[in-house]
Amino acid sequence: MRNQTSMIEFTLVSFPSVQELQILLFLILLLVYTLTITGNIVIISLIWTDNRLQTPMYFFLNNLSFWDILFTTTIASKLLACLLEEKKNIPFAGCVIQTYFYFFLGTVEFIFLEVMSFDRYVAICNPLCYTIIMNSRACLLLVLGCWEGAFPSVLCPTIVVSRLPYCTEEISHFFCDIAPLLQAACIDTHFIEMISCFLSSLVVLTSLVLTTVSYTYIISTILRIPSAQGCQKAFSTCTSHITVFSIAYGSNIFMYVRPSQSHSLELDKVTAILTIMGTPLLNPFIYSLRNEKVKEVLRDAVNKILPFLHRKP
Repeated sequence: MRNQTSMIEFTLVSFPSVQELQILLFLILLLVYTLTITGNIVIISLIWTDNRLQTPMYFFLNNLSFWDILFTTTIASKLLACLLEEKKNIPFAGCVIQTYFYFFLGTVEFIFLEVMSFDRYVAICNPLCYTIIMNSRACLLLVLGCWEGAFPSVLCPTIVVSRLPYCTEEISHFFCDIAPLLQAACIDTHFIEMISCFLSSLVVLTSLVLTTVSYTYIISTILRIPSAQGCQKAFSTCTSHITVFSIAYGSNIFMYVRPSQSHSLELDKVTAILTIMGTPLLNPFIYSLRNEKVKEVLRDAVNKILPFLHRKP
C-alpha cells in the first residue's frame, strides 16, 4: 500500500477501449481546441479594440471568452499529450493542481452565468436604469466577485483530496476528476463523496435557481413588448444565453449532482469531453457571433485586414 507521502505520480487511464483510434481522436480534439482558442481570441480582440462593443454585456462576454480559454486549456493540454504518449503519467502535485483549477474555473462559470443573467434582467426589465445600475465600477466588481467567490469554495475540498492515502497509481479518467481520485483512495470515502455532492449541489443548484428566476422575469417582460421587432430581438439574445445555460447546467448536474452509486466513469468521460471541449467552442458562436453588432464589427475588421493581405510586395 502507498500513501500520499510516497505517491510520486498517477497514470491516467484515458480511453482504453479506443486505443486504435487515439490518433484520430487526437486530431479531432486538436482541431476543436484550436478553433476554441482562435474563436475566443477573436472575440476578445474585437471587444477590446472597437468602441461599439464597449458596453456591460460585451464586457461580460469578453470575460467569458477569457474563462473559455483558461478552462479548456486546463484539461485539453494534458489530454492531447496523453493521446500521443504511450506512458500517460501526471505528477501527484500536477494532479492536485489540475483538480483545483478544474473545479475553481467550473465554479467561476456558474457564478458568472448568474451575473450575465442579472445583466440581461436589468437591460430588459429596467432599461431606463441600466446604465446607472450596470456602470463600469459595478461590472468590474461583479467580475472580480465571480473569481474571488470561487477561490475559497474549492480550496478546502482540494486540500482534503490531496491528503488522502492512495492505494493505486491508476486514475480511471483522462484528467484528475474527483470521482476517480476518490476511487483510488485506500480509505472509505463515502463521507467525502457526500460532502462533495453537497458542495456541487449548493453551487450548481443555487446558481440554477437564481439564473432561472432572472430569465423567468425576462421572458415575462419580453412577452409584454408591443413591438414584434423588439420582442424578436430580445428573444434572440435570451435564446443564445439560455442555450449555453442549459448545456452548462445539464452536463454538470449529470456528472456531479447525483449519488456516487449511479456514476459510470465511461459515460462521465463522454460528458466531460462535451463540457470541457464543446462548451468553450460553442460560447463564441452562440453568444457573440450570432449577435448582429458583433458580426458588423467583425466584417469591418475583415475589410480592414484584407487590403493588407492582397497588397503586393
